[in-house]
Amino acid sequence: MKHISIILLAWMSIFQTGQGLYMCKNAEISLFSSAPIEDISAKTSSGQSVYNAATGDLVFSVAINTFKFRKSLMQEHFNSDYLESDKYPHATFKGKIQEHPDLSKDGTYQVTAIGVLNVHNVSQNRTIPGTITVSNGVVTMKSEFMVKCADHHIEIPRLVFHNIAESIKMNVTATYTATK
Repeated sequence: MKHISIILLAWMSIFQTGQGLYMCKNAEISLFSSAPIEDISAKTSSGQSVYNAATGDLVFSVAINTFKFRKSLMQEHFNSDYLESDKYPHATFKGKIQEHPDLSKDGTYQVTAIGVLNVHNVSQNRTIPGTITVSNGVVTMKSEFMVKCADHHIEIPRLVFHNIAESIKMNVTATYTATK
């Protein structure tokens, strides 16, 4: 957790200070894999993010080992065999939101973030759709997107090939607080 906070603080120092800088320290991130034998799902509330509304710059980071599974054996295999969270402890996204919604007005805005998703120490350029909702001054971002295991060199052994999908559905919800 300390490592993530240092990353976010470094990013904050890059951003201009003042109005338009938002932080989230408890983004909810879930993953879902639908496969013929068994569906796999996990969740975490430990995602962290900084969003600069003035520039559109956006960064997300999550510690891989914070994902919680229904079955402890799934969690163990996820961390040790697939994502190797001891070697590659974080997944990150660094990019820019293309649209500039007016966060002073309530509403829901369709947005697109273009940037680099790094999972398993493999970076991929991504275009990720999402929404920004402003309600009574509270800013929330949501996104749903797919991550292909092969794109991030996550190997699925043939023995369990029918248990794990080739693409994993990700859902992200982050509620931001304006920083001063």
